[in-house]
Amino acid sequence: MADTNLLVSHDPGHTATAKASVENALKEVKESPKFLKSNAEGLFFLRVKNPRTAIKSLSKLLGKKPELFSYTHHWMPVDVWCSSGIPAMKEAVKKLQAGIKKEEKWKMELNKRNYDKGNTVELILRLTEGVDRPNVDLEKPKKILKVEISGSKAGISLITPEEMLAIPASE
Repeated sequence: MADTNLLVSHDPGHTATAKASVENALKEVKESPKFLKSNAEGLFFLRVKNPRTAIKSLSKLLGKKPELFSYTHHWMPVDVWCSSGIPAMKEAVKKLQAGIKKEEKWKMELNKRNYDKGNTVELILRLTEGVDRPNVDLEKPKKILKVEISGSKAGISLITPEEMLAIPASE
């Protein structure tokens, strides 16, 4: 997991097709993905050269070739991996908060798989206890502390809304 710098959630009922979609989309933006071992159904763990640049390019590609993204849902870069224990995640969040300016609006988003140590809202409240940035904005944040928990590990990032990609559900 430590080598993973890009997470892509996908339709677990179409893993092979989703993998081909990811490969094709990344090839279009001149990235060569390395698929790493995933411990979560519906989640690809990838290593790419520059996940943030790739996601910005993929966002543009989505408008031109939406069919390349049919079986994927979310694309997220990962800044740091840690244990999914509350103390380790709080420490990682505390370090990443340095990238949020005092006046910037921010929020936390959290997803969890194979993890039963609290509900999402409770976890967000616990993980943000040590964040000393006052301007929380759930609608239009400038920065997002993104937490992806997968079993005993958590991938955490500080990103702008443009540095993650959410594929709109098809009609």
